[in-house]
Amino acid sequence: MSKKKIVAILASLAMVASLFVGCGKAGNENATNDAKEGQKQEQKGKDIKIGLSTDEGGLNDKSFNQSADKGIKDAQKETGVQYFPIESKQKEDYEQNLQTLSLDQNCDLTFAIGYQMQEALEKIAKANTDKKYAIVDSVVELPNVRSLMFKEEEGSFLVGAIAAKTTKSGTIGYIGGKDVPSINKFTAGYIAGARAVNPNIKVVVKYADSFSDTNKGYEFGKSLYNEGCDVVYHAAGGVGIGLFKAADELKKAGKNVWAIGVDQDQAVTVPEYKNIILTSMIKRVDIATKESVESIVNGTFKGETKVYGLKENGVGVAETSKDNVPADVLELVKKYEKAIVDGQIKVPETKEDAMKFTTDAVK
Repeated sequence: MSKKKIVAILASLAMVASLFVGCGKAGNENATNDAKEGQKQEQKGKDIKIGLSTDEGGLNDKSFNQSADKGIKDAQKETGVQYFPIESKQKEDYEQNLQTLSLDQNCDLTFAIGYQMQEALEKIAKANTDKKYAIVDSVVELPNVRSLMFKEEEGSFLVGAIAAKTTKSGTIGYIGGKDVPSINKFTAGYIAGARAVNPNIKVVVKYADSFSDTNKGYEFGKSLYNEGCDVVYHAAGGVGIGLFKAADELKKAGKNVWAIGVDQDQAVTVPEYKNIILTSMIKRVDIATKESVESIVNGTFKGETKVYGLKENGVGVAETSKDNVPADVLELVKKYEKAIVDGQIKVPETKEDAMKFTTDAVK
């Protein structure tokens, strides 16, 4: 081989090697820049304090409050914010807890979890206009309050359809925490979804007047199953644990009964009862609380109402539904979901409208 050829080959190899080095440097620089950006974001969050006051259900209700708590903890991992949660044992705690968080702890953003805290939050937010607040399931029209609302009726419609396709008796049940508009959106959606499948279905509705009384959930569950319901949905926080216990006992005794969870995938959060949990209506409170924390960190927070429905991935059915719900039923659920998102189906928000609901949007 001539010297000229050898020199040419060596030069080519040197150029290739330099390209690899250049790519390696670029890759390392990108990774370093990403890491620095992450550190900046986390450093920015370290000086920010976030507070949360639960309603009477407490942080470990395996449902609503726990989902709100999860969202803030997810944001904390990413941004490094300081987090101060407080549990309310009774209504009388609400105002004091909010005041403790926003004033004594000097939180930059304080969450009030649940519609029951509206009055207390309005009072505190009006008195402390330099502080920022967020409330779930209620609208407070103040410039320092972010209201986080959900279209619970849309997600409940889907589990109502599942219940109607599952029942053998033609009678299904429902336990609401309290007989109030925000809870009746769950009620209405459930009834409408069931009627979409079977206009003649019977839906027995009960209200526990509590979001924490597991004994009442157990009693109501037993009562509904004894009345002929073989599928029962709850929108009652910790009360639902009692319902699951009742269903579990009856299933072990040979009865083919099911329960439907709420807010989180309760086959995951309450795994000891996954054998009787047909599905769960997911309400992504965690997404809403996480986004609100991020808005404080990013400096984009403003007093506004944010609404989360099927279109916004704010509600839906649990991933574990596939374990107990047949594939053809889940395909039907997808069709209903699309019809709702596309505006072909407008899900009612009241029991009265739900009892008259019919649709032929999905064949």
